[in-house]
Amino acid sequence: MRDVSTADRAAFSSPDGIDIANHVLDESGLRVGFDRRRGRGAGVNPSGRYEPFARSSFDDGWNSLEALPAFKTDVQVEKPKTIITRNTSPDISFDRSINPYRGCEHGCVYCFARPTHAYMGMSPGLDFETKLFSKPDAASLLERELSKPGYEPKSIAIGTNTDPYQPIEKRLGIMRQILEVLEAANHPVGIVTKSALVTRDIDILQRMAAKGLAKVALSVTTLDRTLARAMEPRAATPSKRLEAVKALSDAGIPTMVMTAPIIPGLTDSEIERLLEAAKTAGAREVGYVLLRLPMEVSPLFKEWLLRHYPNRYRHVLSLLRSMRDGKDYDAEWGKRMRGTGPYAFQIRRRFEMTARRLGLNEKRTELRTDLFTAPKGAGVQLALL
Repeated sequence: MRDVSTADRAAFSSPDGIDIANHVLDESGLRVGFDRRRGRGAGVNPSGRYEPFARSSFDDGWNSLEALPAFKTDVQVEKPKTIITRNTSPDISFDRSINPYRGCEHGCVYCFARPTHAYMGMSPGLDFETKLFSKPDAASLLERELSKPGYEPKSIAIGTNTDPYQPIEKRLGIMRQILEVLEAANHPVGIVTKSALVTRDIDILQRMAAKGLAKVALSVTTLDRTLARAMEPRAATPSKRLEAVKALSDAGIPTMVMTAPIIPGLTDSEIERLLEAAKTAGAREVGYVLLRLPMEVSPLFKEWLLRHYPNRYRHVLSLLRSMRDGKDYDAEWGKRMRGTGPYAFQIRRRFEMTARRLGLNEKRTELRTDLFTAPKGAGVQLALL
């Protein structure tokens, strides 16, 4: 998005650069009107990077922009051939994951999964949080894949790309069906979510946890409800997420709090308070990831920051670039999650010292794989005799 790059340069060019930057974006036609995007995270809806045309809005004199409908959540069905996704990234603790949905209604403006919507010919902006895809066959596909000869069980991560407990899960229940398959097969699972809806499945998770087969991480990025509302508009409030941590922990389910992402100059001042709140809620482990701005996420986040926190724009971007070798993002393994340089070191030390003081991360929960039994249910194709 060339106009966002122009605005970014303007923001750093003079004392009144922030006003100029916002003027550039207001005049560009990129920004979507408030009434159309109410309750959403992104403020723009640019064309995907694989599209032959770019789009922008402009008033042709007939007040046509006012007649455009508001963005509403639309759910389409996706029919994948497989449901387990594999990865070989050396800085990720799992090698397989499941995503029951594509796109996420939570609308977190910083979500690193946004660029994946471009593969569908859609925008990583507002399309990502309004045009969703569900995978209703996920449970039967999983059952079939777990039953394949030679399958070796390792913990499956769910919620690493888009949230499995986003609002449409309450109606569709795909995540619960997946958990039922995993429980029947005694297969280990680790879940990451920002939703209190995870407590709906405490019955299954409690039984699995008793066998050493389940753990849950709640992502809590800030305790500031106003900031959370702007940054993660349709996710559970911070207090609801901490209540979910307590409910899960009280049920005997190993629980973790992820302060992810940490945004320098915006949320890093809360590190100690976040970890103290996690400890009080019953979390055993904590972790963090530094803000990541790959591909289209960078201009989306910049536009959001100029709109909501213009006075912090230069400070946030300067700190972030000091940890990314002068860039908005560095995708190099070993650097992308934590950053480098003095400020990154300071964040890491503050986090580690606070966790040690609170007795967190003293023992990591290792899930069992020796109880696995290959499924033989209706979703499994019978072998030929």
